[in-house]
Amino acid sequence: MKTYIFPGQGSQYVGMGKQLFAEFPAYVEQASDLLGYSISELCLADPNKQLNHTQFTQPALYVVSALAFLQQQKQQGSADYLAGHSLGEYAALFAAGAISFETGLKLVQKRGELMSKAAPGAMAAVLNVSESDLHNALAENNLNTIDIANLNTPDQIVISGLAEDINQSQAFIEQLGGRFIKLNTSGAFHSRYMAPAQTEFAEFIQGFEFKTLQTPVIANVTAQPYHHADIAQHLIAQITQPVQWTKSVEYLLSQGDMDFVELGPKKVLTKLVQTIEKQFVMPVQSSAVKTPSNNPAGVTPQQQVAHWNNTYPVGTEVLIKGQTTPYKTRTQATLQFGHRPTLYLHGFGGYFHLTDLRPAQQHARIPATA
Repeated sequence: MKTYIFPGQGSQYVGMGKQLFAEFPAYVEQASDLLGYSISELCLADPNKQLNHTQFTQPALYVVSALAFLQQQKQQGSADYLAGHSLGEYAALFAAGAISFETGLKLVQKRGELMSKAAPGAMAAVLNVSESDLHNALAENNLNTIDIANLNTPDQIVISGLAEDINQSQAFIEQLGGRFIKLNTSGAFHSRYMAPAQTEFAEFIQGFEFKTLQTPVIANVTAQPYHHADIAQHLIAQITQPVQWTKSVEYLLSQGDMDFVELGPKKVLTKLVQTIEKQFVMPVQSSAVKTPSNNPAGVTPQQQVAHWNNTYPVGTEVLIKGQTTPYKTRTQATLQFGHRPTLYLHGFGGYFHLTDLRPAQQHARIPATA
């Protein structure tokens, strides 16, 4: 099997896309007309030194990644799965047929504008410290104002917050034996400080419709395949929620023999995938123990919710399909949109479908009341 992956901010460089622009001139013209400036001039020459400014970076990377997909599709065909890191998720949705090239460009243009105007902040990469140790250290040092922004590999986490707080965190991160690398960003991306941008983007995205996904896309906020009805919600949530890249790659690896092809400038994601692959252990499927399905034939969504809530209390440890790390539930199961049985887990912003979860161990049944 094969997965096409699309990078986010940080992969841009002056000169990117030269061959692609020559191969797809109609798309380049369309992008330039929509943006109001020459996308090829921005990417190839950057005369005004704007390429590293968020409001310009995001459209530029989207265009280059989308065109890279068109070239790859023409030469090698489609993939079995698609995934994008943060901004790269828009190129993945374009590749999946959920959005047109134009729709994707309008969305990332607005996203870049809003994120560039959000409150100033800072980000830093933390190496060789586990997620749980980092969470504990932040709490112990009264730095709950810092959010986890990216979970890139088991040993590489990006934090986001106010510049003063990020700077303060360096000392105790290094005391843990970790490495602290301040990133060259002007905003606290994927954190609570992007909430104003998120609110405006939520209003903007309501004007768009999404088509049926032709290829599964792994969502950043859940590390699970998108459901069509969730596209807008996930793109909104993504602005303030962490990028679950490690878990996304682990999900893809759990599907079987998987090749990853990065489409876009540089090979940042390829290196992350290689690191995750080295530490990944394929979940063992035991034939001795059968776990009852959460969606048996003939059972309604309402019955699924009632069964789950009568059987598993809030705080139950569950396994996400294709993963081996248990997570505790933080809500009871409910119906989303009146028909989708879901619940929320600690550590994730988005909800999970009950069919994608199973208890880590069987619990005693809670008697149902008539």
